[in-house]
Amino acid sequence: MVDSHAHLGLCDAPAAELVAAARGRGVRRILTVGLDEATNREAIAIAEAHDEVFAAVGRHPNSAEGFGASAAAELESLAAHPKVVAIGETGLDFYRDAASPEAQRAAFAAQIAIARSAGLPLVIHLRDRGDEAAIGEAFATLAREAEGVTVVLHCFSGSPARAAEAAERSWYCSFAGNVTYPRAGALRDAARAVPAELLLAETDAPFLAPQSRRGRPNEPACVTEVGERLAAERGTGYGELEAAIEANAARVFRW
Repeated sequence: MVDSHAHLGLCDAPAAELVAAARGRGVRRILTVGLDEATNREAIAIAEAHDEVFAAVGRHPNSAEGFGASAAAELESLAAHPKVVAIGETGLDFYRDAASPEAQRAAFAAQIAIARSAGLPLVIHLRDRGDEAAIGEAFATLAREAEGVTVVLHCFSGSPARAAEAAERSWYCSFAGNVTYPRAGALRDAARAVPAELLLAETDAPFLAPQSRRGRPNEPACVTEVGERLAAERGTGYGELEAAIEANAARVFRW
């Protein structure tokens, strides 16, 4: 199995412990994701220290204020690092008010362009306030501006219809621990709607621990529980689902 989205630098335990625990559960690759200038460099340092860890660099929508030419130039420079395999996470977050929609849109557009220029996949964060304002706008932006860019919808939280729309555009959908929650029936419906060749699994550690650890910090080793639930919902064996997700991640991140 692979963890296609984690934040190792935000976890309480040292990265070396988390990587070892994941390895013990059969997790062969981990993508650790930066949120801003400091965590981008931290993600790269962690990736440099562990063969199975790779990094994504970007500016999270909640940190989008102040993103300008110098920040874009730094991302372009970091994108050339051999252990950087994706740009992001970027996108739109209308749930929190940490950054204005205008700042988020500007940072989002810039990172689409950086991903295109670097030839790297783009990791998307989307969060709404009970509506589909962010996901609807972001889907339109990606359809308009990201043609030819590999898109990964991190921690997919949309409807089955949105999952089908993503599939039509060959965007990858990555599911996290919240797919295991008792009330997440609609999310599990969406997970069943994703073609096997576009499916990914993640932890978003230290956030979104699966049901068995709910209320405690998450870690990459827990991605196997996400995989087990996805396999059960999709009516396939865990080994078959694991092989598909590993192949998809290798194709997307080229690791």
